[in-house]
Amino acid sequence: MSQDETFVRSRKSRHRRLDADDLAFEAEDHDYYRAFFDEDDEENPVSFDGPPEGDRWSIWEQSEPLERGPKPYPDWLVTEAAAVDYELGILKTGKEADVFLVERAIPGTDRRCLLAAKRYRSSDHSMFRRNDGYLEGRSVRDSRESRAMANRTQFGKQAIAGRWANAEFDALRRMCEVGVPVPYPVQIFGTEILMEFIGDADGTAAPRLAQLRPSPEERDDLWEQLSYGLSLLAREGFAHGDLSAYNVIVHEGRLVIIDVPQIIDVVANPRGKDFLARDVKNIGAWFIARGLPEWRVDMLVGELQLDCGFR
Repeated sequence: MSQDETFVRSRKSRHRRLDADDLAFEAEDHDYYRAFFDEDDEENPVSFDGPPEGDRWSIWEQSEPLERGPKPYPDWLVTEAAAVDYELGILKTGKEADVFLVERAIPGTDRRCLLAAKRYRSSDHSMFRRNDGYLEGRSVRDSRESRAMANRTQFGKQAIAGRWANAEFDALRRMCEVGVPVPYPVQIFGTEILMEFIGDADGTAAPRLAQLRPSPEERDDLWEQLSYGLSLLAREGFAHGDLSAYNVIVHEGRLVIIDVPQIIDVVANPRGKDFLARDVKNIGAWFIARGLPEWRVDMLVGELQLDCGFR
C-alpha cells in the first residue's frame, strides 16, 4: 500500500484512536493530501470528515458514564462536543504503555485543557511481564478469556492489554473518589486512558519524586502527603503494588501518585500484606536516604496494615 493510500485510509474515520504512527503526519501533510485529492471526484471518492484543525474530534461523547471520571466534573475539563484533540508530543515511554500530551480545545475560543493520554501498546509490542503476582485475586468470568490469557495467545495478549487499561482507570476513579492524590481520570476509550495532566501550562511535566532534592521541611511535608494518601487507599483495602520514587510526581509542592494498573486488593491477594509492606519500604528508602528517620517508615507499614484490617 502506498503512503498516499495509507494516509487516506487513516482519515476515513471521524473518531479514530491515534497512535505513534500518526505523529509522522504534520498539519502541512494533511493540507497537501487534501489538495492532492479531489473530494468531488465521483470515481475516486475520498472522505475528509475529521475536524477542520487538530488531530481528531474529542472522544468525550464516545465514553459511557462509567468510562468517565467521577462527578462533579472539574471546571477545567473540556467536555463540549465541539472540542478537538491536538497531539502535542510524547511525555513518557514504557514497556506496556506510552504517555502523550494532548490539548483538548474548542477552536476559536479560549476553552482548552491539557491531558495526559496513556495508550497501552498492542499485544505485538508488549509482553506485560508484571502480570503473574499482580493478577492473583482478580477474577475473570470468561473462561475462554482466562485460558487465552494464561496461554498468552494473541487474543489473550489483547485481553491482558484491555484488562490493564481498565484496571488502571477503575483504580484511578476509585482513588479519586476517596481523595487519594492521583491525576483526575477523564475517560477511557479502548486501551487509551485520558487523565489530568500534572505540570505547567506550557506542557512541562511535573518532575518525579526521584528527581527532587528537597529541604528537610519539604521532605517531611511530602512524607505526610504520601502517608495520608496511602492511608486512604489502605482503608479501601488496596495497595499501590509497585510504589517507588519513580511513580510519584510533585508539582508545586503537591504530591501525586501515578501508574496504578497493578493496584492490589490486599485482602483477596494472598500476597497482599507483602505488597503493602514492600510499597512503603521501597519508597521509604528514598526518604531515608534524605534524612527521614527509619522508624517512621516502619511505623507507616504498621499503620497501613491496621488500616487494611490486619492485626
